[in-house]
Amino acid sequence: MTHQFLMYFQKRLYLKKALGLFFIAVALLFTVPSVVQAQSMADLSSIKVDDLSDAQIQELIRRANEAGLTEFELIQMARLRGVSEVELEKLRGRIEKMEFSGSGGRPGATPSKREPRRQNDLNEITEGLFKEQDDLGIFSEEPSPYFGGDIFYNKKRRLSFEPNLNVATPKNYVLGPGDLIYIDVYGQSEKYYEATISSDGFILLDNVGPVGLSGKSIEDAAIIIKNRLSNFYTGMTGPNPNTFMQVTLGNVRTIKVHLVGEVRLPGTFTLSAFSTVFNALYAAGGPNDNGTMRKVKIVRDGKIVSTVDIYDFLVNGNANLNFQLKDQDVVMVDPFLSRVSVLGEVKRPKIFEVKEGETFEDLLKYAGGFTDLAFKDRVNVIRITGKEKAVSDIFNEQFSIFTVKGGDEYTVGKVLNRFANRVQIKGAVFREGNFSLTEGLTLSQLIKNADGIRGEAYLERASILRTFDDLTTSVISVNLRGILEGTTPDIPLKREDVVRISSIYDIQEEFYVQVTGEVKNPGTYPFSKQMTAEDLIILAGGLRESANVNDVEIARRSATAESGTFSELIPIKINIGLDIQENPVILQPYDNVVVRRKPNFTLNKQVQIEGQVNSPGIFSVQSAEERISDVINRAGGLTPYAYTKGATLIRRTEFFDTESEQLRRQRNLQDLQQKLQRDPNNTEAQELLLQRLFLEIGNVDLGTSEGAIAAQSKKEAITGISETKADLAPLRIRQTEAVAIDLEEILKNPGSDKDLILEEGDVISIPRQLQTVRLRGDVVYPATVRFEKEKGTKFYINRAGGFDIRANRKRTYVVYANGEVARTKSFLGLRSYPAVAPGAEVIVPTKGPRVPVRPGEIVGIATALATLALVITQLTP
Repeated sequence: MTHQFLMYFQKRLYLKKALGLFFIAVALLFTVPSVVQAQSMADLSSIKVDDLSDAQIQELIRRANEAGLTEFELIQMARLRGVSEVELEKLRGRIEKMEFSGSGGRPGATPSKREPRRQNDLNEITEGLFKEQDDLGIFSEEPSPYFGGDIFYNKKRRLSFEPNLNVATPKNYVLGPGDLIYIDVYGQSEKYYEATISSDGFILLDNVGPVGLSGKSIEDAAIIIKNRLSNFYTGMTGPNPNTFMQVTLGNVRTIKVHLVGEVRLPGTFTLSAFSTVFNALYAAGGPNDNGTMRKVKIVRDGKIVSTVDIYDFLVNGNANLNFQLKDQDVVMVDPFLSRVSVLGEVKRPKIFEVKEGETFEDLLKYAGGFTDLAFKDRVNVIRITGKEKAVSDIFNEQFSIFTVKGGDEYTVGKVLNRFANRVQIKGAVFREGNFSLTEGLTLSQLIKNADGIRGEAYLERASILRTFDDLTTSVISVNLRGILEGTTPDIPLKREDVVRISSIYDIQEEFYVQVTGEVKNPGTYPFSKQMTAEDLIILAGGLRESANVNDVEIARRSATAESGTFSELIPIKINIGLDIQENPVILQPYDNVVVRRKPNFTLNKQVQIEGQVNSPGIFSVQSAEERISDVINRAGGLTPYAYTKGATLIRRTEFFDTESEQLRRQRNLQDLQQKLQRDPNNTEAQELLLQRLFLEIGNVDLGTSEGAIAAQSKKEAITGISETKADLAPLRIRQTEAVAIDLEEILKNPGSDKDLILEEGDVISIPRQLQTVRLRGDVVYPATVRFEKEKGTKFYINRAGGFDIRANRKRTYVVYANGEVARTKSFLGLRSYPAVAPGAEVIVPTKGPRVPVRPGEIVGIATALATLALVITQLTP
């Protein structure tokens, strides 16, 4: 009765407190500046939810949560104060649609401050190992020879065994000091608790008091907490509860685990309470080369509570994750039990640790089984006896009963590289390769198995290479045609016979024909029977424009044995259309069809005239005898300002890089192609022409220009001469040079020797009237001065300051405007300087450097003079 009275009293106090908090929350709501600020406590029933902003509703929910009110309680109390059902539904909808991620909780609950589950208080070594094992860098990264030896410390691997903290809390997890507990109460009533188990094993809940949980599983802890909270939340009990509770584990506590024995880094490690023995071994780098991997012991309170076989994980994937370590557990790694090695054709040729009683079948499982090339019927083993080694063989049926022993060395051999029933066929058959030797197989049957012989097969002879038991061989020659026709007995085949059927092309030279000269694509082409010259020319792309169809010959290898006769020349005539002729000459293998060029055929030759003519520009050469005067007349003659004495002809040398006819033709075709591409309204014929141009431009043979070979030979000769002369500077090979002409004399006497015949690329340059003279070289002040009539060379040199100190006066020369050169002449010490004309250049060379006379040379000269004087005195009577 007393207990019921207390429960009733508590419920009254709780309801009274809740009503008071509701009024506080509503009052706080109306203290926010808004459209409802004018409303009072008396007219709450007329509140309009649409007039409230999201920020105002969030503030109302936050204040109500701080006062301990849930969403349901807030709505119920608003209904008691007279708020209409329509506005209550709007308020409930607004609250449900809001995002409360920033507060970390849901509407009506205390904002959650929980973080993702993590592990705190790990020591430095453990943290480093769980990341990249940097503390194990002192160990070699070479693969361990022991099976599983590098699983815990090889940096190239990413198997860290780190416990996953983002999993549901195991129901059998035992709580202890340091564990963080989250308690969620939801339903009719909502509440959130967060508490850490103290070192005494208790959690402290607001208004509830201490609850002892240490040593309890998470499932048992949930029952204890629910019993305590049900005193305050009556909705948790009864046949139809409306309040529920959930207990989850927050941040996990840490435990101290000791790793001793044959580990790489023995010591005490701080690990997660979720850790297993694999996590602990990873932290310590795993067993060292002397440690066991088959019997790792876990010691708890001085007793062995479990043993772990790492091979069970490596082979079967069983990590025994249900067994978790506890605080102060000891992981003991003893020295290895026994080891054997497996070599040869297994998938894991390594050293393995074996337990007592294991068989070779178990060992083979650890080694991954046989490879595809393994000889599985017998395995060789070397075993250590009392004082020496012994060799034994294990046969296939003994694998499951043969017990392995420490120190054993097993070798799995390879299958023999030989065939038990193979025959081969090669050559002119449709399917070459290996075939099975069946009983009674003959040569003709093997050919049928190879889908028959090809058309070019040589039927008069085939060979069979036969291998005997002593590995000697012999060749059996057969008449293949007779065997296939049935006139010759068939040949039975034996193991390792190799049948070779030759092609007719294997026993003769490859036939070909050639075409050279004026065809589009000269070269070598395959020979075919009954081929004519026209057929070959069509294969070569047809004739060029320059082809002389009346001068075609076939050069055929001479069939006579006479010495000095190399080929037979057969002249033929073809039509420009390459049509079929009666009784054409049939080509034979290795014939060379030569299509010569038309006499005097050439593309348009062009010259250029620039300067003082009435119509300067580019002119086509009309005939082989066209001269300078002819082109000047075609250009309309000279202008009144022309300076004929300065006219120059610029001519290409033999070293000019002249375009070949093919290259020039290709450039013209490219120009035509571009114009057709720019026109969007091409006819069907023009489109076909454009397609042909694409093919022809890509396949054209650019060839070489006329005289290119001779020019190259001369160029190499000149370069060789300059290289062999140490005192000769490298010669400059020019592609063009100026030719001095006397235009006045040419125009007076057209057709004379001075009226030069024009060549391809000539440029005639006629300047305006010139009025200056240029002075260059070793004068005091090189300059350009005004021309004055009847003045000599020395006058102009004086205009430039006269000769300099090192001037070589007697070698002074004048270069005239037309390119002619005149030098200074000397007679009996008198110098005659050349005349100067407008546009001329006066050039004064420099004397060579002075070479001082050495004392030894002076003595030599004096001695020579004294000897000469003595000889003279002796000759004088």
